Amino acid sequence: MTQIIFIIVLLVVSVLAFKSYSQIYKTIKLGKAEKIKGDTGQRWKNMLLVAFGQKKMFKRFIPAILHLFIYVAFLFTQIELIEILIDGVFGTHRFFASNIGFLYPTIINTIEVLSLLAFVATIVFLWRRNLLKIPRFVKPEMKGWPTLDANYILLLEIVLIIGIFSMNGADSLLQKIDPTHFPSSGYQPISSWIGNNIFAGFSVSTLHVIERAGWWLHILTVFGFLLYLPISKHLHIMLAFPNVYFSKLNSRGEMNNMPEIMTEVKSMMGLVEETTPQKGATDELPDFGVKDVMGLSWKNVLDAFTCTECGRCSSVCPANTTGKSLSPRKIMMDIRDRATEINTAINKQGIKKDEFDDGKSLFDYISDQELFACTTCNACVEACPVLINPLEPILELRRYRILTDSAGPSDWLPMFTSVENSGAVWQMPNARFDWANKLENNS
Repeated sequence: MTQIIFIIVLLVVSVLAFKSYSQIYKTIKLGKAEKIKGDTGQRWKNMLLVAFGQKKMFKRFIPAILHLFIYVAFLFTQIELIEILIDGVFGTHRFFASNIGFLYPTIINTIEVLSLLAFVATIVFLWRRNLLKIPRFVKPEMKGWPTLDANYILLLEIVLIIGIFSMNGADSLLQKIDPTHFPSSGYQPISSWIGNNIFAGFSVSTLHVIERAGWWLHILTVFGFLLYLPISKHLHIMLAFPNVYFSKLNSRGEMNNMPEIMTEVKSMMGLVEETTPQKGATDELPDFGVKDVMGLSWKNVLDAFTCTECGRCSSVCPANTTGKSLSPRKIMMDIRDRATEINTAINKQGIKKDEFDDGKSLFDYISDQELFACTTCNACVEACPVLINPLEPILELRRYRILTDSAGPSDWLPMFTSVENSGAVWQMPNARFDWANKLENNS
């Protein structure tokens, strides 16, 4: 009966998870196509060092070490999770114990030590967020759900650890009482201590209940975690790897060019000859920049869903640290929220993304004050531990406001006028290259 219940639960969770993650994929695909170029070998190297190796996390050593405890514990616990899935489906108990020999106690002990370290790290993280109140965790965009989300995940971590130690602690005693049905997993200092000091004196039936309760608590928490991820910032656990792999390999400070604007400016400054308009060409100007999620690339949307909300980008942003409204983290959160809103509406209305129009845009989420406060210093880009690029959508949105809506800040207008009239950003009485023409005439 337990086997049947487990298989039914596993199938239900699998179906629900498939539907949820399919929606995440569809939401990311709301972005326009973008061809990913560059050396594949370098991409794998980046993924190995940055996503798997946590390279950029260590710019802040203490939180990096604490995060490493949880991260490595998560990786090793997957071995025990696979064993639990096998046991649940086939009705076995500690399937690996009798199949990998002496390696099994080593693996279990490693998992237990890492779980204990992860427990300590989790408590510290809860303290940092809720009592110490690290500045980057109490910014305006973190009020409400983002803070609750972070705490929920940390509490789930504690529940997982309780499940592991309850299961192993009771099992350590049952191995001595009934070695036929409870194969030896070797001496485990932590579980043995729990068994001898907390569960000692319990009846065999009670130990059976505790062991099974710990087993079910662990696997059901994992299932709940799996279904919870699509609405959580912890989706980065899965998306960090593809996001790092597909990140651009060019210089982190390089910005996307706009060929139409570049050609127009060169023509205005006399750097290229004016060309004869092609047959069928119109005087209608295209939209420059981006107004909504569909104008961003799918990689920009993937960035938004990969955001860990750690706030490292905002904590190094000069605009944010001087009190301006810009927060690169908020920009990514806004893009994710808007993309989710659009995908939900499209599914409800049964239409294609090209047919969608609710009269809103990203500018309903992101203000001009935020966009125009950006100094394009790339500090946020450099700080991100999973190679998210907040600068790209900021520039695209700002370009739309300036070039399509003509809505730039009033104190920028003299610069634009000066560039148009004299080819220089500063107001000058003469054209920018007059001095060069005089040199040519005098030679």
